[in-house]
Amino acid sequence: MPAPGRTRLLLLSRPGCCLCDELEEDLLAEFGPGRFELERADVDSRPDWKQAYGLRIPVLLGESGQVLSEGRFDPERVGAALGASGAL
Repeated sequence: MPAPGRTRLLLLSRPGCCLCDELEEDLLAEFGPGRFELERADVDSRPDWKQAYGLRIPVLLGESGQVLSEGRFDPERVGAALGASGAL
């Protein structure tokens, strides 16, 4: 469970994924640490993730499983999700 006022985000990636590293860096640069809790998971670790997102990584999911970014960081969608949760 995330700390009060912080949104949980899930970054689906793979080991050695440079775009995944870049999305995480962009996320931190745009919103700073402390506004969200980021969990990073291997997309291949679960068959449902692999099927749904395996060819789309990096994929950033919000608390309810909605896709906030895929491929490239989408600051508007992420910002809207963080704002809606009260994390901004």
